[in-house]
Amino acid sequence: MSDDSPSILSHVSVGVSDYARSTAFYDAVLSVIGCRRIMEHGEAVAYGRQFPEFWVQTPFDGQPSSVGNGTHFAFVATSKEQVNAFYKAALEAGATDDGPAGPRPQYGEPYYGCFVRDPDGHKIEATYWDMELAAKQGM
Repeated sequence: MSDDSPSILSHVSVGVSDYARSTAFYDAVLSVIGCRRIMEHGEAVAYGRQFPEFWVQTPFDGQPSSVGNGTHFAFVATSKEQVNAFYKAALEAGATDDGPAGPRPQYGEPYYGCFVRDPDGHKIEATYWDMELAAKQGM
């Protein structure tokens, strides 16, 4: 990752209980926002656009995976249409709804997103920030 990367994190990882089910889920869902498998190592796969940012893996310590209360992962979409496609693909791939695609004015007028729970119950989101609308509002 270069010094001029827009990302502030190197990567995050989620533990999963069924590696094949979870990688099939993330293959389907992340592809709609332009992400792909970047690396694989044993029962771990890293997704990203240019570098490995989001890892899906069986827990390293061999213990059962668990979901963090209050934890969620938001993926950047480049349009409202991508958020809508992410939401649809996630539900079709086995996610449960946790907030349909739409505006989230409580986070700012330019914010558009959706929330779902992956097959293990991890809360994930796709979000789009409308830069044009933000500029009009002086944000």
